[in-house]
Amino acid sequence: MADRIAVLIVDDHFVVRKGLLALIAESDDVRVVGEAVDGREAVAQAAALAPDVVLMDVLMPVMDGIAATRAILERRPETRIVALTSAAAGAKLLEMVRAGALGYLGKSAEQAELLAGIRKVYRGEPCLPATLTRQLLQHCSQPAERRDGLTEREGELLRLVAKGLSNPEIAERLHVAEGTVRTHLTHVFGKLGADNRVEATLFALRDGWTTLEESLAV
Repeated sequence: MADRIAVLIVDDHFVVRKGLLALIAESDDVRVVGEAVDGREAVAQAAALAPDVVLMDVLMPVMDGIAATRAILERRPETRIVALTSAAAGAKLLEMVRAGALGYLGKSAEQAELLAGIRKVYRGEPCLPATLTRQLLQHCSQPAERRDGLTEREGELLRLVAKGLSNPEIAERLHVAEGTVRTHLTHVFGKLGADNRVEATLFALRDGWTTLEESLAV
């Protein structure tokens, strides 16, 4: 099927790659188009194969997942990247989010969780499994000096971002112009010190604007 979600698997461990390949092979709407053993090969494969989604290991030789994520998104910003981790989420995983990863999954994720995560990021929605998110929040330190707090409307916008709504969907929900949403979100991200929607969602969880139950946890 030509419309199946094309996935590139990037991990320096053979067993992990083949395990992920086996889980995805049973899906009717997701297919693996390639594999890479390090970040440099991932960048080359992403350019050659144009995958929809990249499952990216964080720690690898030659080039790590953080640098590879930045390089891939510079060339193909439409690519969706999911960070893969085998250890407790921490500063490195947060760096992956800041580099542009749209979510993260544990390497031991069950098939249903893995496929659900791939489908989420393909649609442009954050993939934030609850267990890893709780661990990652410990590394989302409070800014030393917060700027002006969020207004009630900005908090409402942030909650909708955390639920995975796009700018057009937020505009429709709030009955405002899409340009107004973009302007407000620029202010929100600036106040939070967030670089992207996933990081903003983490900060929304950290600061109590939303809960894991309300967010898009897989």
